[in-house]
Amino acid sequence: MERGPVVGARAQIQALLGCLVKVLLWVASALLYFGSEQAARLLGSPCLRRLYHAWLAAVVIFGPLLQFHVNSRTIFASHGNFFNIKFVNSAWGWTCTFLGGFVLLVVFLATRRVAVTARHLSPLVVGAAVWRGAGRAFLLIEDLTGSCFEPLPQGLLLHELPDRRSCLAAGHQWRGYTVSSHTFLLTFCCLLMAEEAAVFAKYLAHGLPAGTPLRLVFLLNVLLLGLWNFLLLCTVIYFHQYTHKVVGAAVGTFAWYLTYGSWYHQPWSPGSPGHGLFPHPHSSRKHN
Repeated sequence: MERGPVVGARAQIQALLGCLVKVLLWVASALLYFGSEQAARLLGSPCLRRLYHAWLAAVVIFGPLLQFHVNSRTIFASHGNFFNIKFVNSAWGWTCTFLGGFVLLVVFLATRRVAVTARHLSPLVVGAAVWRGAGRAFLLIEDLTGSCFEPLPQGLLLHELPDRRSCLAAGHQWRGYTVSSHTFLLTFCCLLMAEEAAVFAKYLAHGLPAGTPLRLVFLLNVLLLGLWNFLLLCTVIYFHQYTHKVVGAAVGTFAWYLTYGSWYHQPWSPGSPGHGLFPHPHSSRKHN
């Protein structure tokens, strides 16, 4: 006799849970849609992108002044903190993974052509070469400007060993001019991601398919870009000498200028982000 009311109560609870899940999914979908639209609008603004360059320059030039106003015992002040090990040291890998997925979806959904998709992914290959080349150049600068020192209780003893390898093999320390590779990489990744993600505004404006997976990947890139900005600020506050950071950021900006600001606008290049993906209005009028 009691089974009927129990079954009815369970059915009501399941119906309520089903309604709650639908509401939560609708809210999440609405937030995803609204957030991606607003982020695309911001990143797609040429004026805001120019201001973004000024923001990065201000972070690197004036950010170190914040070291006098922040707590030096926070986790971000340690070289071994989680974000430094898991994200900064692998910044290019994270950038390639997230940004590569976004570019792949946008270009393939817009064109359905594998060759065009591969061409728009090629700047990531160029970026990897830039990163490897810059890293080797920074090590070469440190080798050419460095000297070998032996740490002693009284101070440092200079040795006449000719290069870093022999110095380190003897158990000493090699000290030269060290360009901040972290500042270089984070600056370059920030500029590259802002440039590539700006395409999403045009993509949406042309009414191309933008389902939940694409919008989610885009927002993940926006979050990663925000994280890179935060970690760049932490880097310039807590680590490296001032000129080392400024030079690193300047080289990263120069690398962006040589690629996205100059070379990618040439016909014999991988092409600028979004190039050839969207039909021009006047060309569609001619067909009509």
